Amino acid sequence: MQIHPTAIVSKRAKLADDIQVGPYSIITDNVVIGKATSIHAYCAIEGNTTIGCGCEIFTGAVIGSRPQDLKYKGENSFLELGDNNIIREYCTFNPGTGEGDKTIVGNNNLFMAYAHIAHDCRVGNNCVIANNGTLAGHVTIEDKAVVGGLVAIHQFVRVGMLSIIGGCSKVVQDIPPYSTCDGHPARVYGLNLIGLRRSGISKDSIEQLNRAFKILFNTGLTTKHALEKVKEEILPGNEVSYLINFIKNSQRGIVRSCRKYISLA
Repeated sequence: MQIHPTAIVSKRAKLADDIQVGPYSIITDNVVIGKATSIHAYCAIEGNTTIGCGCEIFTGAVIGSRPQDLKYKGENSFLELGDNNIIREYCTFNPGTGEGDKTIVGNNNLFMAYAHIAHDCRVGNNCVIANNGTLAGHVTIEDKAVVGGLVAIHQFVRVGMLSIIGGCSKVVQDIPPYSTCDGHPARVYGLNLIGLRRSGISKDSIEQLNRAFKILFNTGLTTKHALEKVKEEILPGNEVSYLINFIKNSQRGIVRSCRKYISLA
């Protein structure tokens, strides 16, 4: 264990033997940190925070400080981070709000400088949150999603797997899986073809998704009628079925197409 002499580390914290803690960093009582994790200078790791193995936390990050939620009255809540996450300079991560509630982050994610993960969020695996990406409370980011720089995501929004959101977007409704979205507010522009190919999704599956997207976002049909048409015309492969279920289970609604349709009524 390499702890800089200027760091303040609670004796009640549970730290793996091979972690590194940089100058002037602070680690409080109930923190648990796994093997081979490195904490750079001027970081604060607080609260009921668990950090996995192989993580790297850069200068000035604040991990586990009390949630920025007016409902919070000191409840015993938690923050859990998985393995091999990279947290760049001045990121902030908050625990849950209610008694026993959790903010949960998976494995192999990159959080660029000044990213904010608010209370009760869920971030999957292999995601990228770019500089100043801001998640409000109760946001869910599914696996392999990319959130561009300066993107703001409204509370309770879900961002589907393998989607990508362009920089400076305003996200107030759910982002469909496999999509490319951008705008203020965000709109669907099409499939995330590069992400799909890099993830090894088959050519046939991509073609089926492309047909589904055309029906869902290029025809001007209501969501209900578009889903019915997708079920009628497209074979239900894994990716298409996942897309359909994601949209059916949306509570805030799905972001709309970038195209404008004129009513003929």
